[in-house]
Amino acid sequence: MPKFNLRNLKVGVVGLGYVGLPLAVEFGKRFSTVGFDIKEARIEELRAGRDSTLETDASELAAASKLSFTTRLADLKSCRVYVVTVPTPIDDYKRPDLTPLEKSSESVGQVLKKGDVVIYESTVYPGCTEEVCVPILERVSGLRFNRDFYAGYSPERINPGDKQHRLPTIRKVTSGSTPEVAEFVDSLYRSIVTAGTHKASSIKVAEAAKVIENTQRDVNIALINELALIFNRMGIDTEEVLLAAGSKWNFLPFRPGLVGGHCIGVDPYYLTHKAQAIGYHPEMILAGRRINDNMGTYVAQQLAALMIRRRIQVSDARVLMMGLTFKENCPDVRNTKVVDVVRELEKFGCKVDVHDPWADAAETYHEYGIRLLKKLKPGTYDAIVMGVGHDEFRRMGVARIRELGRKTHVLYDIKYVFKAGEVDGRL
Repeated sequence: MPKFNLRNLKVGVVGLGYVGLPLAVEFGKRFSTVGFDIKEARIEELRAGRDSTLETDASELAAASKLSFTTRLADLKSCRVYVVTVPTPIDDYKRPDLTPLEKSSESVGQVLKKGDVVIYESTVYPGCTEEVCVPILERVSGLRFNRDFYAGYSPERINPGDKQHRLPTIRKVTSGSTPEVAEFVDSLYRSIVTAGTHKASSIKVAEAAKVIENTQRDVNIALINELALIFNRMGIDTEEVLLAAGSKWNFLPFRPGLVGGHCIGVDPYYLTHKAQAIGYHPEMILAGRRINDNMGTYVAQQLAALMIRRRIQVSDARVLMMGLTFKENCPDVRNTKVVDVVRELEKFGCKVDVHDPWADAAETYHEYGIRLLKKLKPGTYDAIVMGVGHDEFRRMGVARIRELGRKTHVLYDIKYVFKAGEVDGRL
């Protein structure tokens, strides 16, 4: 392992989305850093001091005085450390789609030199870095792993839309392909993460630690969702039950809801894929996934039942969906499960309008074929669904929200934006 001097280090960050950009900004405050992305429009907006993900602002971009942006692979050639932060989605059959990871590894392989270190941050199953990525780096570069170049893994812990828990204040797990590399990778992240680091004993341990973080949350939410299904049949308000149970100090404060996004709704499938590949069929994890994946259908059915009780015809009914992003106060629409509710209501014959002040209209149309409603018209809707708990909706208040409905309408609250007595139904 060559001796790297952190003071003269040049870092390349591959992928400038929700994970890569904050990382590039922090590195760019201390080291000469090149931020690389294949999207020309993304590079242009960052060069202009704008970030459409809203994870960084103009002042933060300006503070990263040693950071430059590029779409040219050749601009990465002088880097000694490459950090890969590309998405790891699932396909239509809920299998890991490693295409972005494989293509980025091919790109890095083209500029890889002797003594370089490649660090992956993308969420994967245990073994993926060394079994999938490293062979690609070897094949493209012609170099030998752990002789000519080295690898590390430090899983991302970015929480989109969270302005309190930022990259420097979240403890970082690190690892490397040799003990010396592990120490180097750890020292690199210690230089930008004020919360400190946790050095794992191997890359596989670090990969496993990441994938179970969101799997644990997914299973816990699935339990609460199942409880909500049970309590609904019993005529018991789920939130009242959870508040009562939460009076004990060690009760975990999970709430029912739609589980989407690029992490919690995706990561468990990476773990179950690997488990099945080695001959074990995971039961609890997949059961939780089935429950959470079906919650959109359940919400639509509940809404339809409430409308029928109010003698509102479901077919041709006008429905307003308030919010589309996968979480509140965040523009990210990737894998949002609000779309599941919209699609199910459309199957019932409803005409659904979607309003979201955070979502990008062009991206929403490109991803889902949904045209966002810009202006809300009072007295229009037979049903209103609070799909996302944006601050803007909370500030509107229940009275203004209800003004959007017709004289007889239903207000259904997925996200507990309002109190139980103020709405007609909720999870």
